[in-house]
Amino acid sequence: MIKLSLLAATALFVPAAAFAQNAAPAPAAAPSAPALCTDRPTKATSACTVPKGMVQFESDIVNWTRNSDSGVRTDVTLYSSPMLKYGLTSSTDVEAAITPYETITTRDATGESRISGVGDLYLRVKQRLTPSDAKAQFAVIPYVKIPTAKLGIGNRKVEGGVVGTGVFSLPDGFSLTVTPEIDALLDGDGHGHHAQFVGALNVSKTLSSKLTASAELWTAQNQDPAGHVRQYSADFALAYLAGPTLQLDAGTNIGLNRATPDVQVYAGISTRF
Repeated sequence: MIKLSLLAATALFVPAAAFAQNAAPAPAAAPSAPALCTDRPTKATSACTVPKGMVQFESDIVNWTRNSDSGVRTDVTLYSSPMLKYGLTSSTDVEAAITPYETITTRDATGESRISGVGDLYLRVKQRLTPSDAKAQFAVIPYVKIPTAKLGIGNRKVEGGVVGTGVFSLPDGFSLTVTPEIDALLDGDGHGHHAQFVGALNVSKTLSSKLTASAELWTAQNQDPAGHVRQYSADFALAYLAGPTLQLDAGTNIGLNRATPDVQVYAGISTRF
């Protein structure tokens, strides 16, 4: 159950102005909205929040993960995984994410089995702790998982945790993001909860006004009393700003040990309105 849950679980886009000649002076233009900033595409989390009163949509278009271990191959496919965000204040937003449909296919020497359905619902609050234009930005994101997935896709239990993040602007278009996280997960025997410690170290580089490349190292240290699980991956992604409020992205995550899925490939979209 722990392994299945880990497999299933696993951050960006000038209006024109016109005036009539010889008309009365126009009022000063309203300040433009901040540039689109998302938590996609990598596992690291940004420190930015959605502007007050605005809605932001971030989602995989498709997300596929494969893991092979001891003659058993498991494929997990997410058919989108939308996250909706709403800006409560200039430094706080609320977020909800759910996978509307996913499939988990397992193949071994005896044949193939498949389970499909909706995923679990995740509710988050992101609180930015520093000014939006600071060279170093920090945020904290508590979350709770509501068990909307059926058994086999989820574990039918409430879980939660807290994500912290720090984003540091570096010279020459580079940025560094550090994302520590602690989760309270259900024990493998179904009784009680244990801690999982997660961390991502991400380096991004602005290649042009529209294109950003990212590389990161990620780990999850699951402290289940029934047996600790240590996962590690190397992750790579590109994000393309197709418009002021439209981002397209794609990436791949490569497992670095047997406990981590072999490969995850995804493409996604983000927009704000």
